[in-house]
Amino acid sequence: MGKGIKERSQIKQIIPYKPGKPIEELQREMGISNVCKLASNENPLGPSPKAIEAIRDAASSVNLYPDGSCYTLSLALAEKLDVSKDQLIYGTGSEQLIFYLCAAYLNDGDELICADPSFSMYINGGQIVGAKINLVPVDADLKNDLPAIAAAINKRTKIIFICNPNNPTGTINSKAELDAFMNKVPEDILVVLDEAYCEYVEEKYRVDGLDYLRAGRNVVVLRTFSKAYGLAGLRIGYGITTPEIVDSVSKVRGAFNINSLAQKAAVAALGDKEHLAKVVKANSVAREYFYKELKRLGVSYTSTQANFILMDLKKDDKEAFNFFLSKGIIIRTADIYDFVNYIRVSTGSEEDNKRFIMVLEEFLNK
Repeated sequence: MGKGIKERSQIKQIIPYKPGKPIEELQREMGISNVCKLASNENPLGPSPKAIEAIRDAASSVNLYPDGSCYTLSLALAEKLDVSKDQLIYGTGSEQLIFYLCAAYLNDGDELICADPSFSMYINGGQIVGAKINLVPVDADLKNDLPAIAAAINKRTKIIFICNPNNPTGTINSKAELDAFMNKVPEDILVVLDEAYCEYVEEKYRVDGLDYLRAGRNVVVLRTFSKAYGLAGLRIGYGITTPEIVDSVSKVRGAFNINSLAQKAAVAALGDKEHLAKVVKANSVAREYFYKELKRLGVSYTSTQANFILMDLKKDDKEAFNFFLSKGIIIRTADIYDFVNYIRVSTGSEEDNKRFIMVLEEFLNK
């Protein structure tokens, strides 16, 4: 069956997203019960207890379609962000919004610009609609090279994706750098500021993409409930932009794309500021622990403003990946970004972080 059916030429070059190895898969393959996953930038503290309670309360109504407009969530977010409800758009994770934006604005042959390396879904979203992908290497500090991205703009450029903090490097561009960049971007180009990790950013480094939206620029700010809010399993992200862009994206958005449990949990999570502060504090403590231990072990790393750390083992990353798997720890190699010998490690619980360092030391000494 299926012989003679050809896929669209635009998607032949697409490399499917490869998620971190699931815990259950490692348990099945190796019979390891105590598995520690530090590969997917997940929140080790989990969601707010209020969000869990909201999910339980809403479970009995899953026979009904969800509110397609996310009305209650929009009220909560609009108040929190000081925007209007008609400036909000939702996706099953921010990556769905990336695909929606590409579908809404990119024609075959238009150009998309993003950093290299950065979140791979920018590339996939553009490739699906036949856009040209213009990759601009990160600078010597592994930050988005904003001057080089600005210089790469041409008459075919339609969308620029800036991940800040950037994934997989964890680096962040300053407000001064972004201001200078935005001043060079023509007004008819859509700038997408992906702030999936914004809650983890230290105050002195924080940049609010909404400033550019309020200044009248064609900007979409992407954020998510998957990271600091701990709702990755419910798949809910959101974008803040102009009502006109929301209207365009709504034309390609799936009906009822945000399920009712996700909506209820997100509203509850937004209302639990204490839990969010606890999550952010734990991540800050974990980052400092990693810095101290990596310095002790002589491992080079990139300072991060996210909940993961990119490190250079100067040893084969695939060998490291398999060694950690044998010890029941799932990490992420960075060779897919052409960072040979690098791994990316999420901050975990205090116990998991100590376990990772113990195994890392064992690997380095073998």
